[in-house]
Amino acid sequence: MPLSLSNGAARWLVGALCAAPLLAACTQTPSVPPSPPSSAGSRSASATVDGPFGRHDAAGQDARPGARFRPPSPAHLPGVGPATRADVPAGTRQALVVVGETLDTSDATAVLYEQDVTRQWRRAAGPWPAHNALRGWTLDHREGDLRTPIGVFGLGDAGGLLPDPGARLPYDQDDEFVATGTGFLGESLDGSFDYVVAIDYNRVRGTTPLDKERPLGSDRGGGVWIHVDHDGPTQACISLPRNAMRELLRALDPAKQPVIVMGPAAELAR
Repeated sequence: MPLSLSNGAARWLVGALCAAPLLAACTQTPSVPPSPPSSAGSRSASATVDGPFGRHDAAGQDARPGARFRPPSPAHLPGVGPATRADVPAGTRQALVVVGETLDTSDATAVLYEQDVTRQWRRAAGPWPAHNALRGWTLDHREGDLRTPIGVFGLGDAGGLLPDPGARLPYDQDDEFVATGTGFLGESLDGSFDYVVAIDYNRVRGTTPLDKERPLGSDRGGGVWIHVDHDGPTQACISLPRNAMRELLRALDPAKQPVIVMGPAAELAR
């Protein structure tokens, strides 16, 4: 029997049939034409680069199988402002950044940064707890002021009482690396110089950390090192936990012209 529709039902059916093609078009995924092939001179997104930090893609991401995505590295050292960056040598690709909270505090945090294949800075080790001098920091260090000099200084020579743990820097093992007595908090200083890295403040680079020559004069202090932490503030040095010192010694590479960038946060951010 033929189907009979009222005028209202007929109009509804016609409207639904007309709308069906429009709804189908909204729910279908539009086809996307294939991208034209890249020119011979451009690098594809899947290209990989073998560099000093392993295999990376064109965006600087780790391209090894199963590697996790990592956020883009900063173009500049974190927390380091333009005035301080200007003191970092152009060829430097390793920087130990040691940041204190204020000018007068002796607690700090240290992070080792390295430049990746795209010349962006990435964290290579740390953060580590650190100590600086008892009275904090200074831009005009003097012998006996109990403050750590602020600035950017080279790291080129190492040594210690204990055998070389695998350092890339020249390492001088010597029985003279001995700390005796107690620190400012009554803590023992034994073992503090088991591992040291000389900070190139008022010293002759390329000599043992024990060298006593002071190019700026003895009144400007010297013998400023990175050494094993003794759970208290130092006289002028930077101290790190023992395991961190071993890790740092194995990581610092003279080919990357390593430096230490150290001071209170506000000063380094300038």
